[in-house]
Amino acid sequence: MPRSRPKRIAFLLIEGYALMSAAAAVEPLRAANLLAGRALYELVFLSTGATQARASVGCAFDTVPLSEAGTDFDMVFVVAGGDPLAFCDVGVRGFLHRLAARGVPLGGISGGAAILQEAGVLENRRFTVHWQHFDALQARAPEAMMERRLFVIDRDRFTCAGGSAPLDMMHALIAAEQGAALAREISDWFIHTGLRPAEDPQRLDATARYDVHHPALVAMIGLMEAHIADPMTLAQLARLSGIGARQLERLCRGHLGQSAMQFYRHLRLAKAADLLRQTALPIIEVGLATGFPNNAYFSRAFRQAYGISPSDARRKEASATPGSI
Repeated sequence: MPRSRPKRIAFLLIEGYALMSAAAAVEPLRAANLLAGRALYELVFLSTGATQARASVGCAFDTVPLSEAGTDFDMVFVVAGGDPLAFCDVGVRGFLHRLAARGVPLGGISGGAAILQEAGVLENRRFTVHWQHFDALQARAPEAMMERRLFVIDRDRFTCAGGSAPLDMMHALIAAEQGAALAREISDWFIHTGLRPAEDPQRLDATARYDVHHPALVAMIGLMEAHIADPMTLAQLARLSGIGARQLERLCRGHLGQSAMQFYRHLRLAKAADLLRQTALPIIEVGLATGFPNNAYFSRAFRQAYGISPSDARRKEASATPGSI
């Protein structure tokens, strides 16, 4: 039996959210109403205090302030970009707790899941977050049940990465509620014919990201990215990649323009730069989390790579305006 009223879904837009992520979540629901010929979903846009919420590109949605919103919703999504781990709003935290207490399903889009996690409403729930925030959030909440997936639906919690990932999650949501036929029709409407399953990776594989095609190099990069905090030796990388150490070195220099260990250090230092920007971890802890056994070694390597000390890099990032994803 069809619902007697539309399902009321709210989107809490955190200032500086990415327009693409928001649109990829909202537009499938609008299309569902259009293609079904009736109102299946009522969409409500919320903000932390103003009557508009501005996206990273400057445009804005008209919104209802949380103080006037109430909790009469069937589902609420938090949409956030920029640096969600720096976001702190007691009003939002209280709002999410009231919704959770009422049993309202909650969702996080892009960095939105980080806000849900920080608010404490993802306990005992699997979830995902945009890959840029994954390691920083994991460092702050090692007990969190995070997964590197496009989207995760765990009972009454719906989370996905940013960009176009909301399209895939909304396809799954609409298919479960309205049937696969309407979900497919909506995907065709948006020419989104390459539907991706939840377990698809958020990032391109090494072949696409680094333009490498030799299977040993692809395997080596995967091993390096999985062992940032506990770096492997060249001998270990070679053995697990299925070739000799000398051959692996030749491949690295020929295809990556540097030695295997130089490339590995670059990956680790890039991750350290992310952690400095996205977390309040002590610098010595950032070094340990990226495989540098002491602070002096980490600081020296970081300065050689970026021409600035880790502490100066953190201060510089703190004064910059965060981007949005």
